[in-house]
Amino acid sequence: MIAEQPKRPVRILIVEDSEFDAKIIVTTLKQGGYAPLFERVENPADLQESLRVSTWDVIISDYNMPNFTALDALEIVQGSRLDVPFIIVSGGIGEATAVAAMKAGAHDYVMKGNQARLCPVVERELREAADRQARRNAEVALRESELRYRLLWETATDAVLLIDTHGKIEFANSAVWEVFGYKSEELVGQPIQLLQPDSLRETHHRAFEKYQTTGHHTADWRALETLAKRKDGLEIPVEMGIGKMSLHSKTWFVGFVRDISQRKSTERTLLENAEQFRAAREIQERLFPKSAPKIKGFDIAGISVPAAAAGGDYFDFIPMLNDRVGVVVADVSGHGIGPALLMAETRAYLRILARNRENIGEILTRANMMLTEDLSPEQFITLLLACIDPATKTLIYANAGHPAGVLIGANGELRAELKRTGVPLGMHSRTTFQPAAEIKLVPGDTLLIFSDGVEETMTPSGEFFERERVVQHLIQNRHLPAREIVDSLHAQVRTFAKGEPQSDDFTVIVVKVLE
Repeated sequence: MIAEQPKRPVRILIVEDSEFDAKIIVTTLKQGGYAPLFERVENPADLQESLRVSTWDVIISDYNMPNFTALDALEIVQGSRLDVPFIIVSGGIGEATAVAAMKAGAHDYVMKGNQARLCPVVERELREAADRQARRNAEVALRESELRYRLLWETATDAVLLIDTHGKIEFANSAVWEVFGYKSEELVGQPIQLLQPDSLRETHHRAFEKYQTTGHHTADWRALETLAKRKDGLEIPVEMGIGKMSLHSKTWFVGFVRDISQRKSTERTLLENAEQFRAAREIQERLFPKSAPKIKGFDIAGISVPAAAAGGDYFDFIPMLNDRVGVVVADVSGHGIGPALLMAETRAYLRILARNRENIGEILTRANMMLTEDLSPEQFITLLLACIDPATKTLIYANAGHPAGVLIGANGELRAELKRTGVPLGMHSRTTFQPAAEIKLVPGDTLLIFSDGVEETMTPSGEFFERERVVQHLIQNRHLPAREIVDSLHAQVRTFAKGEPQSDDFTVIVVKVLE
């Protein structure tokens, strides 16, 4: 019988306002072979205190929290001058935001829906943190003994080069093989220009000459991203830090060189994905109604403002049988290209079915059957479809797990709530949806249908906008045209957020019954 491998201890500081999400992180690490000792904090003061009194191997942070963001937490960690890997684990971070976070100093990011990456990322960052520590130890040890320097350099994963003031390589560790394709002994005695692209040789040669004549080390060599040349002639991006040291009464340059080809490739992929998001958003915007329908006796307006480049919300005005009009607001779980594609698919199904079916319950039932085949188990779509008959001034609706719509009378009373009549689409393929009872519309009525991104907008302190404010805004502004109600509600929600980034899509439709 094979003995079970002992789990590797690791000290994890989790910056997360959700205890449930923190437990998922810990469970994932345990399943990956770690024995985590962890602490959860959710505000700046507790984070600072934990950094002050405890030692941590890794910091894992959610991006959006009620009191602060991952970037705020990163700033605190950087201010503490501790070299601790900082990994963002978030469900709502966009690709462009991820690039910005990595440039700010985050070591990596993991989507909450893909936590299989977490353990490999933690393992890599622990290894690289150890490498960085080895590098710092090397700088201290070099003052004591050249032998100790060489021993430490040999264990570093970065290529380490000891260079004299004339640019000749005196020492190269074994990692130069991985970075440059040379064996250590092949580089000793060679000029540093051997590892530089032809286009950079003259620039670096002048830097050495300047040092020899002035005695000053140019700041451009302290830490930079540049290109290096491998033995096979391939030019690769590298991150290079060069420090000056004194050994045996002689001045040397010590260079630490890391191949960052993979990181650059990741950054390019993130930027390409961001461009794809923008393209998806342009396509998505073309699917939204260009304008509200002009119906005698009604004033209608709608808007959708995505939280990401491509959102999961959907609204539409659908021509239906017998000169009726369908108004629909839906919310596909998640953000990005995938939900945007599902939104487009939902729109297509509803429009086709509305031309061939009169009963809105049957329309949702058939749409659900088709969508369930394309949705993964964790995906679903909430949707409210209301059918308005201009001739009879009546409304009938079906609500598949969506926030209830609101119908306000001319005097401001709450006439009806368009509550849920079934589960979200995509939960069960055999679900049958039934419409609610018919509602008689009268002049002065105002109907508001909205997505959960409206009522779930938060302030920096974590306070929600909530449904009560939505209803109150509608009551107070019911005398305005539909377009002005839509715009004023969006303005109030953004004012309420006090500058907090929009965390969910904002989608509303307003229908007013005229005289």
